[in-house]
Amino acid sequence: MRRLSLFAAMVVVVIATACSVSVKKDDNGQDKNVDINTPFGGIHVNENADVRDTGLPVYAGARQKKKDDSGDEKSANVNISTSEFGVKVVAVEYESDDAPSKLVAYYKNELKKFGNVLECHSESENYTYKGDSDELKCEGNNHGNTLELKVGTKSNQHIVSIKPQGKGSDFALVYVRTRGKDTTI
Repeated sequence: MRRLSLFAAMVVVVIATACSVSVKKDDNGQDKNVDINTPFGGIHVNENADVRDTGLPVYAGARQKKKDDSGDEKSANVNISTSEFGVKVVAVEYESDDAPSKLVAYYKNELKKFGNVLECHSESENYTYKGDSDELKCEGNNHGNTLELKVGTKSNQHIVSIKPQGKGSDFALVYVRTRGKDTTI
């Protein structure tokens, strides 16, 4: 037991010394980029996501949403990579003075280039999916005022989430890519 404890302590020391953390701040001293690298993989977070990384254009006249009252950013590019799995999520939130129906028509047309577009309704944004199949499905009771347009597979998908806001719309452009042990992102 003593040898096992000593071995575990040595592993922790090796991991801690082999880990690197890099934090880059913006002009206001706020964290914008965080990179963590370990012998087992890395986590990279950028709060200034580039919308081009979603693979989707921005609706004409839309404005990128700013931080809310809680200080939460409205865009992120997160990449987690290990030898066993990987996940990349790019999300950028916008607002438009146009009604949701106009955004739905526009993004249905844009998403067609990636495959068949699935239209789902929910009470709020839902980017988690259950089951073993890689096929995208609508989750929940498919009722609500948030509309999600999805295309692709669970492991490689584009999502546009549109929600009515006053006379206009709030919407998010999202790209999700996952991989298992034998695939790459």
